[in-house]
Amino acid sequence: MGRLRENLLTFATLVGVLAGLGLGLGLKSYSTEKWTPREAHYVGYPGKLFLNMLKCMIIPLIVPSLIAAIGQLDLRTSGKVGSRAVIYYMSTTLLAVTLGVVLTVTIRPGIGGPEEENSINSDGRNSTSVDTLLDLLTNCFPPNLVQATLQQYKTELVYPGNQQGQLSRSGAVLDPTDKLTWEMSSSWTSSTNILGLVVFSIITGIAISLSGEEGKPLLSFFKSVSHVMMMVTSWIVFLAPIGVCFLIAGEILHMESVLDELIKLGWYLLVVCLGITIQGAVFLPLMYSIITRSLPFTFIGKMGPALATAFGTASSSATLPVTINNLENGNRVNPKIARFVLPIGATINMDGTALYEAVAAIFIAQLTGMNPSLGQIIIISITATAASIGAAGIPHAGLVTLVMVLETVNLPSESVSIIMSVDWLVDRFRTAVNVLGDSFGAAIVAHLCKDDISEEENSPLKKYDLLDKEDDITELSQLHSKGEELKELVGEAQKPQTPPSLGAFSAHTARDRSKCVDM
Repeated sequence: MGRLRENLLTFATLVGVLAGLGLGLGLKSYSTEKWTPREAHYVGYPGKLFLNMLKCMIIPLIVPSLIAAIGQLDLRTSGKVGSRAVIYYMSTTLLAVTLGVVLTVTIRPGIGGPEEENSINSDGRNSTSVDTLLDLLTNCFPPNLVQATLQQYKTELVYPGNQQGQLSRSGAVLDPTDKLTWEMSSSWTSSTNILGLVVFSIITGIAISLSGEEGKPLLSFFKSVSHVMMMVTSWIVFLAPIGVCFLIAGEILHMESVLDELIKLGWYLLVVCLGITIQGAVFLPLMYSIITRSLPFTFIGKMGPALATAFGTASSSATLPVTINNLENGNRVNPKIARFVLPIGATINMDGTALYEAVAAIFIAQLTGMNPSLGQIIIISITATAASIGAAGIPHAGLVTLVMVLETVNLPSESVSIIMSVDWLVDRFRTAVNVLGDSFGAAIVAHLCKDDISEEENSPLKKYDLLDKEDDITELSQLHSKGEELKELVGEAQKPQTPPSLGAFSAHTARDRSKCVDM
């Protein structure tokens, strides 16, 4: 019974996923008329409220948690934690890309697949691969923190028109067929700059750690905010079964025909789902078992609410509060590690997205009759890895970075429209694997760094530096009480003893004599 109560939220969230599928398909088959976008919006409205609540918690939870986690660690420990996390994330991302390339080249889903029927009048994103990578670096250092909570920086190229021989402001010739000659402009998109906030939080945490006594009041503030936000998050997590149910049902009602969309791109969908399944069910658990020397099944089971939320919301950033909650309360991962590693993982670790972009790029190349060479496959792999790192943790963000991958090997960016019809489903699977990879990463780093963390926590200086913890206060209170009792005993022992009076001595002697007479 206790085990059922412990995993009740996991079961309820999984039931919510199945209920959402059943509700969406049932409502779609019940009515002979097509569902209007407004009607579908009404069905998915409770899920949208749940998603907004999760998004609302991203900044107030991630920023103070990350600052507090780093501020409590010494620089030696935080350096080890950060380096091991980055090595793990880069290794799993490269592994995912390699797996996607091998599966696509072997199965060849684009040979004999559906031709591109619709030509979308779109030039994709007017930027180059270099611009995209530089934008990633620019967003690491936002000029305004308030703006970073709302917008991301993006470089765009200004199309010069079809007229040849135009000159730029510097006097260079603008070639309409060569984007490298176009004028550059900057813009701000409405999306939270998580990467910039993470970099700022890491630097602030390091500064607090170096400040010593003067930084402790600020550290206590961020720890308090983090504790309160985790409590609010735990309340929102209990709404996951209802929110996920209506999110999935609303998404199904927005589609014209679920079965037709799945059949049309069946082989592509099969390869992507097969690769994601191998990555999430074989490679990641195997890596966890080898490093920690423990079975992964219990760990994965306790991450059920986070995985189901990721599947329902298709957003690793929105799922982050649930992931932190499951790791700390379910799998007992050290909060210092979880709150340090997970925000970094949600930004740079996108195993499912990297695999998806590699598969999609080679699939589109096969559809267009292009047989990618070994060099082009290597370029696709490198670009897919870089693009996945720069992908925002929001729904359908992979489609934006996929355009960059296609342009790297001179594939038409309009071909993205071919796979858009099933992206809603693929997006959910790859987000779940992204979240699972982040969780395994935090657990692995916690296992590798447990000696460093325990050594730091058990050091005498650290023990008496953390007097704001409840158990430390209780211990000091008990010591104080024992000290007061000891002082009273010492005081009693030091009092001068009063000798008995002469009268009392005489009475005592008379009683002794009377006893002798009676005998």
